[in-house]
Amino acid sequence: MHMNNRMEDGAQSPDRVCELRAALAGKIACFMGSEEKRVTEIPGLILVRRTSLGSPVCGAYEPSVAVIAQGRKQVDLAGTTFIYDESRYLLTSVDLPIVSRVIEASEEAPFLAMALKLEMPVVRELLSREELPAPEAQSDNPAMATGEVTAELLDACCRLVDLLDAPRDIPFLSGLVQREIIYRILRGPEGARLRAIATLGDQSHRTAKAIAWIRANYAKPLRVEDLADLAGMGVSTLHHHFRALTAMSPLQYQKQFRLQTARERMLLDGMDAASAAFAVGYESASQFNREYSRFFGQPPMRDVRALRLPGGVAEAAGK
Repeated sequence: MHMNNRMEDGAQSPDRVCELRAALAGKIACFMGSEEKRVTEIPGLILVRRTSLGSPVCGAYEPSVAVIAQGRKQVDLAGTTFIYDESRYLLTSVDLPIVSRVIEASEEAPFLAMALKLEMPVVRELLSREELPAPEAQSDNPAMATGEVTAELLDACCRLVDLLDAPRDIPFLSGLVQREIIYRILRGPEGARLRAIATLGDQSHRTAKAIAWIRANYAKPLRVEDLADLAGMGVSTLHHHFRALTAMSPLQYQKQFRLQTARERMLLDGMDAASAAFAVGYESASQFNREYSRFFGQPPMRDVRALRLPGGVAEAAGK
């Protein structure tokens, strides 16, 4: 018994954590070369590298865990700021519109990170096992949180990235390592919200259904009463749980996804502002221009021209 305790303490020692973090940074740097973002052959795994501080970037995070091996990043969710770095990972449990920015990076010490998409069926599969104990208290935090990066989590991340050197092993082994990463998260206090969202019948799970509907149907008119029926709860109850998860109302959530999607259409598909506005559900181009300017800081086409400058597009698309 005493030997096991000593082994666990050693596994969590600061030296071991630093060693694994340095190893992960080296692996990511090796695979990235001079690239800034790579969608890897491992399903759901993205590697990111930055050598300079970026401007604030509007985007959307899907259910995922982001682990930084070197550097620091800031994410703003409806007025709440999350900062994560080498010692704290970022957990996102539902699709969330955010504003992010790399706040620590240089040529000598690039920002190096990995992001892994979380598949809810896999989360449910793990939760169905009796040996995974439930947390003592339910989480009331938003569907975004930071958690301590442990040696066990870093070790699993290193093994996942190592599979990029063994592509024949990816189909069989990547799923096993991803399950271990999810297991590590669920065992920690930050996993309580993820557990609730994945649990059928839980209020968080019902609210997540409403969030998913808006995400898939952002261009359609939104009636909160219909959304509440879909979630199987009253309007006021849905509002309460929706705001608890996303830090915004359903209409605010829809607006942010509409604006971000319109921006992508203009940037990537060459749409003009009016066409993009109507494509994402706006009935008035002037209302779209006002809300876009308020959200992004400048009118649509001026914003898109700025994004097309060197470095703008890559930064806008980064995780």
